[in-house]
Amino acid sequence: MLHIIKLCVGVKEVGELADWQAQRARLDPPLRHQTRMMPKRVAEILDGGSLYWVIGGFTRVRQRILDVREESWDDGTACCGLVLDRELVPVELRPQKPFQGWRYLDAAAAPPDLPRGMVPPRGIEKLPPALRKELQALCLI
Repeated sequence: MLHIIKLCVGVKEVGELADWQAQRARLDPPLRHQTRMMPKRVAEILDGGSLYWVIGGFTRVRQRILDVREESWDDGTACCGLVLDRELVPVELRPQKPFQGWRYLDAAAAPPDLPRGMVPPRGIEKLPPALRKELQALCLI
C-alpha cells in the first residue's frame, strides 16, 4: 500500500475543504482531485492508499483513493484524476513544510488516524508539550 501527500492550497481549515468538495461532487461527479502528474505506482496506490491533505502547515486529514485515471483540464491538457472517497478522516497532526505537486507517502510513515469523534488540537494545544511547558514557565501563556 502506498499513499500520496499533497498541499491543500488556498484552504485554511478542514471544513473549507469539505465544503469545496461537496460542491464539486454535486456539480461534477465523481469526487476527484485533478493534478498534473500521473503516478507511476498506481497499483500500489489502489491497494488501499489514501490522499493525505496538508492544511495550514500540518497533515490533517486523509481520503481513500478509489481510482486513478487519465483526464484532461478544460483546455484539453492531459492530467490525472484521483477519485476520492467523500469521507475526510482526521489524522494525528504532523507538521509539514511546503512542497510543490504531490509526493508518495509510505504506509509506515503516514500519520495514524485519530480515534472516531476525537477533534484535532487547535491553537496552543497544537504546540508540543515541552514547548507549552516552557512557555508556561516563562508566563507567556
